[in-house]
Amino acid sequence: MRKNQKMQELPMINIENGMPSLQEAKRIMAQFINESKHLGRKVIKIIHGYGSSGVGGKLRVGLRQELEVRKRDRKIRDFFPGEQFGRSNAELSAYINQIPQLPRDPDFDQKNPGITIVILG
Repeated sequence: MRKNQKMQELPMINIENGMPSLQEAKRIMAQFINESKHLGRKVIKIIHGYGSSGVGGKLRVGLRQELEVRKRDRKIRDFFPGEQFGRSNAELSAYINQIPQLPRDPDFDQKNPGITIVILG
């Protein structure tokens, strides 16, 4: 990262906060995706936890499965698990050119399993 590039978090939602059920978490995520699209956002970050309490694991797996369905149905453009959110991901590099805020996020290149990055459009 260049010296003049300030760390800037992507628009995000912390779904694991409050330990919702998977169904409630899916509803919260869908609402955030819809609101973000309406606001013209190109990318968002979902914080779902990685599973240390047992709940995050269910949320991480279940929400990523839901994102796979949304990608297949073309409701989102793409998504990247936090473990793959970095410069070594060839698929992500195409989006970095289109969305310059991606490498400015503090989780970039951190291999964080508790997040997922969603490309909206």
